[in-house]
Amino acid sequence: MTVLNHCFSTLGCSELSMREVADLAERHGIGAVELRGLSGSLDMSAVLAAEFESPAGFAKFLSGRDLRVVALNTSIRLFEGGCKLSAIEPYLPWAEAAGAAHLRIFDGGDRLGEADFARAAADLTTWQDYRRSHAINVDLMIETHNALADVEQLVEFIGRVPFSRILWDTHHTWARGADVVSTWNRITRNLVHLHVKDSAVGPDGKRHYVEPGKGTFPMAALKPLLLADNRNLPVSLEWERHWHRELPPLKDALIAARSWW
Repeated sequence: MTVLNHCFSTLGCSELSMREVADLAERHGIGAVELRGLSGSLDMSAVLAAEFESPAGFAKFLSGRDLRVVALNTSIRLFEGGCKLSAIEPYLPWAEAAGAAHLRIFDGGDRLGEADFARAAADLTTWQDYRRSHAINVDLMIETHNALADVEQLVEFIGRVPFSRILWDTHHTWARGADVVSTWNRITRNLVHLHVKDSAVGPDGKRHYVEPGKGTFPMAALKPLLLADNRNLPVSLEWERHWHRELPPLKDALIAARSWW
């Protein structure tokens, strides 16, 4: 493999409809997307129903556009409120129709204790039992956003729940001081998806997002690991313009990211 299996999260263009996202991806020669926001909403099941009426209609649209949905993102938090089937179920028909490999859930939480690990393991085991009994293809992946952005807690979690699938937000762990190569080596067997983004420390002493390649994120250290890995993991540009409206449009970030791909 000489090119990363790259895509982008619609968090960077959440004002667009799904049809407009497909147009954007086509203009930039990108064949896959990660759905987080559409038409101004982060409720993917509701917004897809409004645009396509049914999962079958969504599937038909995607097949006509030759566009893959690698993940459908939820706001469910594993360590805050728990990962309950009732919260997951509304997303399943849409994820299955799209052929998405994963539904994203957040980790949530902060400092994890024995009870947190036990509840998470129980919820994820219940999910896997449900998934098998209902012949569901899509699986859950847990983003390293809060508690699991602490690499030591992440490693402990993987040890306790070895079947867990991890969406590694590479920037979050790195910004907390973790080396990307070391982190990769410690968690690689559980990785199914990655987020990448760049940032730099400003005059105010705080870290600010910048276009890919214009900051200090060590993509040069991460990229060889991905290219040598035979799983062809999705590498998604998470341009957080939905939360940071001062950022340039996603199209500018996609152009800048060509040096990374």
